[in-house]
Amino acid sequence: MKKFLVPKGTYGYLKNRRIYTACRTVFFFLLCIGLYVMGLVSTGSNRNLLTIVAVLGCLPACKSAVNFIICLRAKGCSEALYQKLSPFDEKLLTFYDLYFTSYQKNYAISHMALKGGILCGITETPACDCKEAEKHLEQMLSQEGIKNVVVHIFSQDDKYIDRLGRLAEMQEDDHKNREGIVNLLYAVSLS
Repeated sequence: MKKFLVPKGTYGYLKNRRIYTACRTVFFFLLCIGLYVMGLVSTGSNRNLLTIVAVLGCLPACKSAVNFIICLRAKGCSEALYQKLSPFDEKLLTFYDLYFTSYQKNYAISHMALKGGILCGITETPACDCKEAEKHLEQMLSQEGIKNVVVHIFSQDDKYIDRLGRLAEMQEDDHKNREGIVNLLYAVSLS
């Protein structure tokens, strides 16, 4: 099963996650219905142990349904943008299809790149507030004790590609807490 899942941070992750959560949700609900029907057929009444198990089985099924609904709302990186950004994958540490949630807003980030102490990303969603997304990520980084990271979120392809070009040419060492930054990005984005 794991070989069919696209790893988080790679292109196509959200599309793959939608399919996976849809299949998982249908399976869980069918399992609950099957248990209920088996109990009903075997005892002739819904007052049996299998009914209780079926009802309790609805809890993970409903949690999976919520994950599916969230995955439906999240849009990943478009094919056109992926074609423009894929040459930078060899020069920079890059992430695709990240969807960050906060109490107030959600931030769909199609692509992010990390070089030294600079973390920049692009959103293709017009409703995404770039400044608020930057503040949210900076706050998450500071809560984890990760300092000296500058976050920039772009909404225009040409400016972002220009920034990636300059980042790729930089001769800067990796951030001392690079692994912590990567783990944080994966932890706070949609899973």
